[in-house]
Amino acid sequence: MDARHFLGIEPTDDPLHWRLPVTGAVSTPGRFLFGGCGLAAGIVALEAAAGQPAVWATAQYLAHAPTGSDLDLHVTLAAQGRRTTQARAVAHLGDREILTVNAALGHQPAPDIDDQSWVDAPDVPPPAACPEREWFPFPEETVFHRVEQRLAVGRLLSQIDGTPGAARSASWFRVPGHLEPSAATLAVLGDYVTGGMSQALGFHTMSRSLDNTIRVVRLVPTEWVLSDIVVYATAGGFAHGRAHLFAEDGTFLASASQSMSVRRWSDEQFRAMRAAAAAGGPEPAGGA
Repeated sequence: MDARHFLGIEPTDDPLHWRLPVTGAVSTPGRFLFGGCGLAAGIVALEAAAGQPAVWATAQYLAHAPTGSDLDLHVTLAAQGRRTTQARAVAHLGDREILTVNAALGHQPAPDIDDQSWVDAPDVPPPAACPEREWFPFPEETVFHRVEQRLAVGRLLSQIDGTPGAARSASWFRVPGHLEPSAATLAVLGDYVTGGMSQALGFHTMSRSLDNTIRVVRLVPTEWVLSDIVVYATAGGFAHGRAHLFAEDGTFLASASQSMSVRRWSDEQFRAMRAAAAAGGPEPAGGA
């Protein structure tokens, strides 16, 4: 299974026009499109139109696309050079713009600089030695059901007790059946930066992404991807952070970054969410 099939994005007769059904499989528990899946869909459309791999892509989220809707993505190849293409994909729901993805795509057929990396993977246990991340038992399928996550550094959901923690956390991720990472796959995993907020603050938060940026370094086959998350700061109800993504052998795959709005979940809201999930009732908006 590749990213196109994971997302369910569909080509049309126009190579610059794609359609993304917003199913539960690409949605948050709040029943709207998961931001990382929106960025990933834009990357799939842009790479297909340009015929080149993505080097950098960023999404600005303007509005929510509810589960059950269909997004239309239109690609513009704004500048095409011999080695690099600058392009954008704009997703609409009817007449309403939902998100915009800007990207640079290309490759150097014979680069005269050797590949080098000055970013090292943190020393963490392998995936099999890490506990599975705890999730609420939501009755309907979400993107979180399809991505397996194991906590390598940090606290489980039940261990968030009001005590401030560290700004750095790390998790292993894999998409069963999707073994070779792509820029689109890494864009989905990069959207988990929001999960670092509760780790640092020490209480449960609801974070909504304002943007999501992925910078692709190198793609190598790997079953698991390690996300090394660092939260930078909070100010005025907003927060900023990044994730470095690594293969199991330590290869630096990509860097992701996000800005987000952050709100505290009160104890009452948290208990209500657990009760709603356990009872199979309506799902509140997702958080971390």
